[in-house]
Amino acid sequence: MKFFSAGIFGLALVSGPLLAGGYQGTPADVLDPPRFEVAFQSAYLLGVFGNPDNYEIAPQFVAGRIRWGVNDSNNWTRGYNQFCLTLMAEPIIRGIENHYFGVNFGGRYNFVQRNWRVVPYFSGGLGLGWIDSNPDMRGSQGQDFTFNILTGAGFSYQIDEHWKVDVGAQYEHLSNGGQTDPNPSLNLIGPQIGVSYSF
Repeated sequence: MKFFSAGIFGLALVSGPLLAGGYQGTPADVLDPPRFEVAFQSAYLLGVFGNPDNYEIAPQFVAGRIRWGVNDSNNWTRGYNQFCLTLMAEPIIRGIENHYFGVNFGGRYNFVQRNWRVVPYFSGGLGLGWIDSNPDMRGSQGQDFTFNILTGAGFSYQIDEHWKVDVGAQYEHLSNGGQTDPNPSLNLIGPQIGVSYSF
């Protein structure tokens, strides 16, 4: 929990002055989302089912996002798609292994309503990575190479034309896809916070 608490404190220090000044423009009057976005996110995930050990992981994500479609309709589906490439560095706070490094490819859909600063989103993706497995221990991953699945949902808040903060929930699945037996895999869920810059 120390990593997650430090992340929240740091985000509050950075975003506090920006929120106090406020965004003077009228957000989302015309749907013209930025073409590129870079995001930094932190999460704290807990093992929920499947694996006999109570894993706790503190993932750190750096994501690049590219807009690839806009839906300027007049209903609740109004928004835009993004293609996402995410780099993952995950210290394992509690569990058999110590760390996980990976990459994930996916998409994100942002629901943008007129004159709203708050933008709901959902995301998902598939990827691969490496964990420092210990196959001789019960519950450990059977090999270093693994696949990953990331899904998330939450809300971003538009501070100004470039900066956003977001809060949401993240689900992560790690597995070697049955390449070794046993394949205990990991299923984790928890809160996530982040900040992004668009240009």
